[in-house]
Amino acid sequence: MIRKGQYFLVVVVLMGLDQLTKALIVRSITLQGSREVIPGFFNLTHVRNRGAIFGFFSHSDSRILYIFLTLVSVAALGLVIYYFFKTPVSERLMKISLSLILAGALGNLIDRLFRGHVIDFLDFYVKDWHWPSFNVADSCITVGASLLIFILIFKRVPIDI
Repeated sequence: MIRKGQYFLVVVVLMGLDQLTKALIVRSITLQGSREVIPGFFNLTHVRNRGAIFGFFSHSDSRILYIFLTLVSVAALGLVIYYFFKTPVSERLMKISLSLILAGALGNLIDRLFRGHVIDFLDFYVKDWHWPSFNVADSCITVGASLLIFILIFKRVPIDI
C-alpha cells in the first residue's frame, strides 16, 4: 500500500525535475535559441510562455490574463489537493493522476510567480508542422489529466463533492 507521503515525494521529485530542466535551458540556450536533438523531429528550444499550457494565449502581454491564469492555477491546485485527500487510499491510480496534475500545476505556477512567464523548451515537429512547445510540468498535467479521464470513464470512481 502506498502512503500519502510517497505521493508527496513523487510531486516534489517531478517539480524538482521540471525546475531543473527549465534552469538548464535558461543557462544553456539563449531565448528563442534552439538545439537540434533528433533531426526533422525534436529540438530543445528556449521560449517564454506568458499564456496557458501548450502556448495558448502565449503572445499576450495582458496583465489581466496573467492574473486570471495565476488565479485559475491556484484554484485548480486547491481542487486537486481537495480531491487527493478525499480519494480513498485504495484508489492508487486516481492518487497517481492527481499527484501528476499537482506536480505540473505547481511547477508552472512557480515559474509564473517568480519569472512572470513559464519556460517551455520541448519542441516536436515534422517538416513545417510544430506541436506547441511545452515542458516537464505540461507533460505531468497532460499525463495526469489523461489518466484521470480514463479512470472516470472506465473505472467509474465516485467523486464526492
